Amino acid sequence: MEPHEIVDIAVTSLENKKAEHTRVIDIHKISSLADFFIVTNGTNPNQMQAMVDQVTEDLAKKDCMPKHIEGNSSSNWILIDYGDVVIHVFDRESRNFYDLEHIWKDGAAYERAEVISQV
Repeated sequence: MEPHEIVDIAVTSLENKKAEHTRVIDIHKISSLADFFIVTNGTNPNQMQAMVDQVTEDLAKKDCMPKHIEGNSSSNWILIDYGDVVIHVFDRESRNFYDLEHIWKDGAAYERAEVISQV
């Protein structure tokens, strides 16, 4: 599955679970870690876990399985690694504290409406 397809499905899945302020950061020109980071947050641990479950279920339907998942329903940051796409699901406070958007500011960042036309 191509990275942009993973991004599209993942962002749609996150939106379906009411994720807040989802951003896609294109880092393929500045890092070999991945092509894209998706950064989002939920309002509580149950919502965060529901977001992770929805993403992994929707991508599994396309035979796309995560390489690794770090964190769980009691974590303030859950990372889902699909290789070329890494999804970061935070609680609000941790997202502000770690500020990945600032750390990766040299990558191109997109809102949902921009994602499809850019990736």
